[in-house]
Parts: sequence; structure tokens; C-alpha cells
Amino acid sequence: MPLRMSSSIAIRSLRRNRLQSVLTILSLMIGVATVVAMVAVGSGAERSIRNQVRAAGMNILVVNSGNFNAARPWLSSQVEEPPANPLDNPALRIEQDDPDALPGLGPATTLSAADAAVIAAMPGVQAVSASVAENITVQAGSSTWIPQIRGEQASLPKIRRAWDIVHGRFFTPEEEAQNAPVAVLGSVAARGLFGERNPVGEKIAIRGKSFRVVGVIVSSSWLVPAAPGDGQFDAVYLPLGAAQQLVGRSYLDTITVSTVSAGDVTKLNTAISAELRRRHALNRTMATDFRVYSQADRVVAMGLRGDLTRAMAANVASLDDVTLAQLSRTLETTGRTMSYLLASIAAVSLVVGGIGIMNVMMLAVTDRTREIGIRRSVGAQSSEVMQQFLIEAMMLSAGGGLLGIALGIGASAIIGHIVHWAVELTWISIVETFTISAAIGIVFGFYPAQQAARVAPMTAMRYE
Repeated sequence: MPLRMSSSIAIRSLRRNRLQSVLTILSLMIGVATVVAMVAVGSGAERSIRNQVRAAGMNILVVNSGNFNAARPWLSSQVEEPPANPLDNPALRIEQDDPDALPGLGPATTLSAADAAVIAAMPGVQAVSASVAENITVQAGSSTWIPQIRGEQASLPKIRRAWDIVHGRFFTPEEEAQNAPVAVLGSVAARGLFGERNPVGEKIAIRGKSFRVVGVIVSSSWLVPAAPGDGQFDAVYLPLGAAQQLVGRSYLDTITVSTVSAGDVTKLNTAISAELRRRHALNRTMATDFRVYSQADRVVAMGLRGDLTRAMAANVASLDDVTLAQLSRTLETTGRTMSYLLASIAAVSLVVGGIGIMNVMMLAVTDRTREIGIRRSVGAQSSEVMQQFLIEAMMLSAGGGLLGIALGIGASAIIGHIVHWAVELTWISIVETFTISAAIGIVFGFYPAQQAARVAPMTAMRYE
């Protein structure tokens, strides 16, 4: 029997049993909608965790021009009681074979845009922004403020994931290339110069030069709060070339680097240091003229005495592994686990819907035994009977799948709006869900279809 004829018979059969068909589609629709909504919530939670990791700066490295570090000792655990002056302790010694342990030589002017370009081409690097910075008085009408003036590249928002642009925009690569007189204000600087009003389109003056405000940035994460003097939100951002002309400086102060994964920070820290030493022609016995900082370096330096900071800094690579790689992987694994858990719970609903299809199809086989016998007696093959029942099961599951996907998308949007959760749906997850729902029709409809195909014609003809 042609497939088209089998499909036509299956549709007529489903229409004759409308209530059963509607209830079966409804049960599967609820199962599919649950899967779609749970996957959307789980994927959104996983993405939020990744964004929070990046917002905290766990995937950021900062290369500073110059090296102001003192000689770096290491601390021995064999010393029971440190002396009054820790540096007099014989267990604290300088590792002279480590260039990073050598005392820094102070300021340097060797960090260049070419260095930034080389770093940007390294494997594992997501984005790079070269910059110069200086505290300068800014005027806006009768208001004055002294924020940090930062010349940056247009790629900076890709690095600072804790930013939101509440007004306007960040400057574009074209404006950067043209050294356009445009400025983006941090929220603290914007409040200091313009109060609570929207400053986009207003003019500010820096050392007699006029700049047009095109945007305002704020913090979107509690992990990175805005505060006066923070150098991030109490700042005015200009295109790099325009800022270099303003401060009269051709070299760079910093290069900010974001990695694809927080687990790559330690590896890239080492790779960047090695590459910059090579480019700056520094041999093994020469101290570096730059410093590469990660989040672990900053944590080590906060709230500790200088001697302990220097001693602990010897193990910064290990601290990176602990505070960055392990923490970020733990958070990301937690997000994935939650997604899998929610998907598993939702899958139970699909199985329940599949059992509903099997029950309805078994009931249909019982109710239509005489019909099956008549068809078999006039020449229908058992394979054709089986084909018809499988098509009916697939139609039920496909209908329930399509309606469930629509309901799931709507439910996801409502959940995200009401409870302010991040939800994320992709076409891949939608197609996979529909494919699974269609497969359920085949899997749970196979046994009833097989039972229908096995009905003997003479037995079926006598069935009442």
C-alpha cells in the first residue's frame, strides 16, 4: 500500500477517535513543553555562570609597562618562627635563575602597539585592548571632574563583560582608526560631570580639546561595583590614538587581554611573558621591563604585608591554577550539571507521553480488530497494517511535539520575564527536542503496531 494511502487512512482513523487523539497529543505536548522550558532555563543558568566568571575578571590578564617589583623571595615551611625582619631569614632567598624574581628597574617605554598585535594573535586569546592612562581634569560646562583618562581600543567591551552600556554606545573601530573626538564616560565620571541626566551628545573639554560623549557604561555585576577612583567607572574612555595625542605618548601603559577560557590564564601568562621578553631582547639575567598580572596576583597582594606578598608571589602560578582554573571549571561544571538534571526531569514527562501513546494505540488495536480482519481478508499485508499504525503514532507524537515546542518557547519567555532568570534557546535544542518527540512515536507505537499486524484474519473477523 502506498505511503500516501496509509497516511490518509491514519488521518481518518484519528479523526474518528478525536477525544483520544486530543488527550494523547495533550500529554505529549506537556512533556515536550517541559523539556523545552527546562533546557532553556538550564542553558541560561549555565551561560549566566560563565558570564559571572568572566565578569569577575577570571579570564583577564593585564600587561603593565614597567616593573616596580622588589626582589621576590620564597618562603620555606621549615622555619618555625620568622625573625623580626623576614628578609634576614636564611630560608628566604632570591631565586636568581628566575627573571621574574629579579628586582624591577622601574618605568619603561618599551610596550608598544606591535606587542599588543602579537598577543592578539596568540592561541587562546579572545580579545586585546591596548591603552594609555592619565588622571586629567575634565570640564563639562561649569562642572569639573578629575577621572582617569583612558585611551583604549574598540574591542574593550568584549573584554569587560561586567559592563552595560546604559546610554548610547561605545566608540567604533572606524572612530578608533580616525582618532575621532568621541568619549565614553564611566558611570561615576558621568554623575560627577552631568548629574543624573543623559550626557550622550554633550561636549566635554580635556586640555582644551573638545570631545563628544557617545555613551555611558555601568557595572552589571555585583562582583565589579562602581566606585570613585576605581579607574574603570570613574574614567573617560577615548580612542587610543586620540588619547596618545592628548597625553603626548606613543608607547602603551597597559595591554588588557581576555582568554577564551579562564583555565587558559596561567598558560597564557607564561606565553605572553616569554614572547615579550623575546621581543624586548631581554636575556635570562635581565629583569623584565613589564609585568603580567592575573586575578590571582591581585588577590595575593590585597591586605598582606609586603614581605609576605613577595614570598607568596613565588607560587602565583599555582594560585592561578587554584583560583582560576579550578574555580571556573567548578562553576561551569555546576551549570552543566544543573542543565542535565533539569533535562533529565523533563525527559520523564516525555516518557509519560510516550506511554500515553502506547496505551491509546493498544486501545485502538482492540477497538479496530474487526476492521483489521476485514482489511487482511481483502488482501492487506501485515506489514501494511503495521505501517498504518506506526504512521498514526508518529502523527500523534509529531503534533504533540510541534505544539509542545510552541508552548515551551512561550513558557520560557514568561519564566524569564516574571522571575528575571536568564533563559537561552537555540535552534539545535528545538530540533533535537522535536526529533526526540517523533522518535517516541516510533518507539512506543511499535509494539501496538506489531500486535495489530499479528492479528489473524479469521480471528479478527469473528471479533465482536
